[in-house]
Amino acid sequence: MNNSENPKNKPSSVKIVEISPDQQGQRIDNFLLTQLKGVPRSHVYRLLRSGQVRVNKGRKKPSYRLEAGDTVRIPPVKTAERDRPNVPESVLNTLKAARLFENDDILVLNKPSGLAVHGGSELSFGIIEAMRQLYPDQFLELVHRLDRETSGCLVLAKNRQTLNTLHDALRPDADSGKQLEKTYLALLKGHWHAGDTTVSQPLRKTRRGGEHMVEVDPNGQHAVSHFEPVEQYKPACLMQVQIETGRTHQIRVHAACTGHPIAGDRKYGDEAFNREMKQLGLNRLFLHASHIFLPLGEGISVHAPLTADLSQFLDTIAV
Repeated sequence: MNNSENPKNKPSSVKIVEISPDQQGQRIDNFLLTQLKGVPRSHVYRLLRSGQVRVNKGRKKPSYRLEAGDTVRIPPVKTAERDRPNVPESVLNTLKAARLFENDDILVLNKPSGLAVHGGSELSFGIIEAMRQLYPDQFLELVHRLDRETSGCLVLAKNRQTLNTLHDALRPDADSGKQLEKTYLALLKGHWHAGDTTVSQPLRKTRRGGEHMVEVDPNGQHAVSHFEPVEQYKPACLMQVQIETGRTHQIRVHAACTGHPIAGDRKYGDEAFNREMKQLGLNRLFLHASHIFLPLGEGISVHAPLTADLSQFLDTIAV
């Protein structure tokens, strides 16, 4: 019996998929999420950890990138289709107005703070689901991610070739001139006296008190952030941060380990400093992806202006 004939909520049979050239370059976890629509993200990762998913008869980590000709064994799972998320019209209108750049290959948004980039167990939709609703017949995939509270440049690919090219450009070992460059603005606690500073501290994901965290660990993944002071305010310093690697919470953890956590950071920040900033009018994490360079063609450079709330807050503390 074909998988499509299975009754709703019934496990599918084992499926063997051979990866085609236009599918290569995808991470195995993202490939499975596409193949197993309706299956919770947490369950997909459990299938990988337990070895029930095999690539060329072997186990692979979620970060493994598929190659043309790979054979992927997908075990029987319940694949009841979820209803398409109903994204509110207000969110769709916000995202329409957030478009910074678009051509046949990419779409760049000035991501609003407070919107997750994708749905999950607690969220019925994220930006990618909303954009697919706006572009129902268009291939769309996230090139990279931003934290829910972070605003600024977010890139979506409109075809598989561009997605693979930009994923290659995100790797730290990408050829010079072919690297994707990401620059942020962040407001850090206190007075910064060190001048331009590079933080090269390996980072490791962990779980603490039931919460996912990232910490500096010598056995963690290589991570490099370059901090450059822009303007000193009485309680805090505005910094430009360029990252060579794109680890989860990288800027937030690197800032915290210098003793200058980001304003409004409830996970890695300073509670007293956050309270002071909130009393002055800051109601979110002060981290904004202000600029991105994409190595496509002769190069595409996109700037996202600082959001109105953050700009107004800087005016407040400048007084």
